[in-house]
Amino acid sequence: MDTQMIVRIDPSLKERLSRLARAEGKTTSQMVRELISDYVKERDIGAYIDGLWDRIGAKLARRGVRQGDVAKAISETRKSRR
Repeated sequence: MDTQMIVRIDPSLKERLSRLARAEGKTTSQMVRELISDYVKERDIGAYIDGLWDRIGAKLARRGVRQGDVAKAISETRKSRR
C-alpha cells in the first residue's frame, strides 16, 4: 500500500505544476511521484553499482567466464602486486 506524504509549496508553483501535469494528461500526484522516483534513481549510488555489477556479470557469463575464474584472476592479481 502506498503511503501519504504532505509537502508545502508556494501556491504559484503548485499552480504551474498543475498546469504542466494537465498538459501531460497526469495528476499532480503522478507528477510528484515521478519526479521523486527519478531524483532517487539518479542519486542512489548503491543501486547504480548493483546494476553495474549485474551488467558486468551478465556480460562475463555470455563470454563463458565463471565465478571461480573471476576469483582466481583476483587472487593472482593480488599475489603479483605484493
